[in-house]
Parts: sequence; structure tokens; C-alpha cells
Amino acid sequence: MSMAPPAASSGEPAPRSKRRSADRLVRKRQYLHVGQLHAAAEATTVTTILGSCVAVCLWEPKSRIGGINHFVLPHWARTDRLSPRYGNVAVASLVESLCALGCRVENLKAKIFGGAAILQASWEASLGERNIELARVLLAQKGIPIVGEDVGGRHGRKLVFQTDDGTAWLKRL
Repeated sequence: MSMAPPAASSGEPAPRSKRRSADRLVRKRQYLHVGQLHAAAEATTVTTILGSCVAVCLWEPKSRIGGINHFVLPHWARTDRLSPRYGNVAVASLVESLCALGCRVENLKAKIFGGAAILQASWEASLGERNIELARVLLAQKGIPIVGEDVGGRHGRKLVFQTDDGTAWLKRL
């Protein structure tokens, strides 16, 4: 599912942002690697590449604060260092980071992407499927609605996400 760019703006400037001209918002750019997350009060365009990994994108429409994570495994096994490489850590850390920037959990919206079955044994659920399920469960537990998703399948994805308005573009690889 490719998501189209947002419709024409209401004409009001976005908070905490700079404008190149009256109509064009200047966004910071960030590339997100596996095991990272990015939360921002400034308008930021974040790009990442997903295979079986999942990215959870969260934003608060009113404050225009948002963020994204990129996790590779569903659960932290407590055998190594606490890291956002694990979905249960990545989702909790992203929500915490956004709340520290002023968001309220009950106002957050979510989109999830990725979770492809790149390497799958026929006798078990793919890593991608387990990552997708974990993201859905954790968001439901926090009461955060998923308003868009493009998950599963057998192909990777290039994702571009705007933290301030929740717009996402996707290219299947």
C-alpha cells in the first residue's frame, strides 16, 4: 500500500519548523538503521529499509510530534544488553521518548510497516509475522490505534516517514 502525500496544507505554519517559502516546510532528514529509533518535536523525514524487521511509526496530530523505530526481533531475551533491536523494548522506548517531548499516549496514532517473510521455514511462523503480531499487541495494550499498515508478504520495503504529520511513502523492493 503506497500512501499518497498529504493534501494541501491548511495554510497555518507547523510548530517548531522552518519554512523555505510560504508553502514549503523544511524538514530535517534522518536515516534509521536496524535497532534505532528517532523521536522528534521538529519536522523530520526519516528513511529506512525493512525486510523481516518492523517499523512502528507514531505521531500526535495536534502537537505534530512523532517518531519511528526499526526492530529486528520481537522480544528481548535478557541474555544481552537492553536494546531497541527488540520490539518490546523499541515500542516502549518510542512511546517514552514521545511522552518526554510532550505527547499524550491517548492522542498517538500508529502505522506499521515491514515484517516480510524473507527466510521462512515451512514449519514455523516467520520472524516477520512474529514482529508484526508483537507490534499489534503492544499498540493495542497501550490503546494506540493503527491507522495504516503495509506488512507481510515476501518483499522488502523502503519506507519514508514524516514525523510531524504521519505521512508515509513506501516502495516495495
